[in-house]
Amino acid sequence: MLLMSTLTLAPDTIPGNTGVSYKRHPPEGEFDAIVIGSGIGGLTSAALLAQRAGKRVLVLERHYTAGGFTHVFHRPGYEWDVGVHYIGQMGAGAPMRALFDEITEGRLQWSAMPEVYDRIRIADRSYDFMSGAERFAERMREYFPRDGAAIGRYLKEVRDAAHASRLFFAERALPAALARVAGPLLRRRFLSYARRTTAETLARLTNNRELIAVLTGQWGDYGLPPGQSSFGMHATIAAHYLEGAFYPVGGASRIAASIAPSIERAGGRILVGAEVEQILLDARHRAIGVRMADGRELRAPLILSDAGAWNTYARLLPPDVPGRARALAEIEGIPKSIGHLCLYVGLLRDPGEPEFGDTNLWIYPSADHDGNLARYAADPEQPFPGLFISFPSAKDPEFAQRHPGRATIEVVTVAPYGWFERWADTRWKRRGPDYDAFKQSLTARMRTELERHVPAVRGKIDYCELSTPLSTRQFANYLEGQVYGPACMPERFRARALSPRTTVRNLYLTGADAAVPGVTGALVGGALAASGVLRRNVMAGR
Repeated sequence: MLLMSTLTLAPDTIPGNTGVSYKRHPPEGEFDAIVIGSGIGGLTSAALLAQRAGKRVLVLERHYTAGGFTHVFHRPGYEWDVGVHYIGQMGAGAPMRALFDEITEGRLQWSAMPEVYDRIRIADRSYDFMSGAERFAERMREYFPRDGAAIGRYLKEVRDAAHASRLFFAERALPAALARVAGPLLRRRFLSYARRTTAETLARLTNNRELIAVLTGQWGDYGLPPGQSSFGMHATIAAHYLEGAFYPVGGASRIAASIAPSIERAGGRILVGAEVEQILLDARHRAIGVRMADGRELRAPLILSDAGAWNTYARLLPPDVPGRARALAEIEGIPKSIGHLCLYVGLLRDPGEPEFGDTNLWIYPSADHDGNLARYAADPEQPFPGLFISFPSAKDPEFAQRHPGRATIEVVTVAPYGWFERWADTRWKRRGPDYDAFKQSLTARMRTELERHVPAVRGKIDYCELSTPLSTRQFANYLEGQVYGPACMPERFRARALSPRTTVRNLYLTGADAAVPGVTGALVGGALAASGVLRRNVMAGR
């Protein structure tokens, strides 16, 4: 699950800050490419262009540190990740691990989570997700002995859809002329899965509602319950974790810190506090540079945007660009993903005391995921439709060295932006007593749920802080605080504007909107954008 923190500080006060100040160290010389935004997609594209083609890349980040949803924030004695809770396919030899190893040059290490990495709780019933596809299937058959055949068919559908997605996404990096010829064939198989909802697909396999609720118990990882989500998205996530989950050693901030030297070695730079106002075009509508918020213009023959598809077309491109209106209409035709709340919890831990947990918990009031969400969206006093409880300090083997006697937990749930829209024009930390009271009410409810499901934390909680969709809007620059960009429903996969290719020559889209949400989704989006620039598949053989 992804989330965004509520913190902003001066760069010099942030331990492990990645990037240097644009204001203090303005860029000098010529660059081969400019990347707008330093999320994992932008950093991946920059690193691959540097490593594979020796390009000097300038990465411009409006925030105080690079990394996007992979950065961390601090309070005295504590640190929390803001978007990295667990990552699949990081075992030795896995394709995604190979790509991470390349862009970090082996500097980033991974710690395996427990064999049971996710635990689904529906009312008073618990179900463990085991590492390894066969062990997962065996455990599901123990829970649902009459549904063994359905479980087998489900895993086959998941694997088939995930395999078909490779060609679907590879097509997006092809030159436009080749994509027009080969595209329909390359997209067809995955779209046969992605055009259906998850609920429709599973209803073909079983009528056991409890089994369906368990198999879709990770829906928070892509932000939509089964009745709305694309099965293509669900299958991508489900397949991603079949062989277990991992966490970066040293915490999420190590991801950006490990990629940065690959960019800098080729003469590139990562600048923070560097807000781009507009993408510059020449008379033939080709991208040739950017105009900064301070009015300075920077030039490069290639521009890659990791600012999100909507921000790129609606905010960064001039309104008269050919093809812009059509692309923007397609993007705006997809509903925005939902916002979220995150309760950041700091705990005191006695010497030698074990962690408060390690397996992720997914908590649901009933097996009706869609109904639970609908009731809650209409009335915030209704039970939370789902809670994700994560134990970041337990996942990082180096956390205790950095913060002895401390532990951290994060409690995440969804929250419609509409609940907070009336405070959208207020200032951070000065939104008024009504907003503060609403947050306090939500905080108390989430803390109560944490203590109910993880009773060991009672009497140990030292610190709590809640983020809302307005936090995401403030720091991630998403218009309605949506954490996953365009919603992961079937319409998302039919949209041609969500592609590394854009309607503007020499401008590429990178990151999650060029592929799918999540850390590895953005990683793939970054690789696809680099493939489009270099006109070769940088992921070939992985």
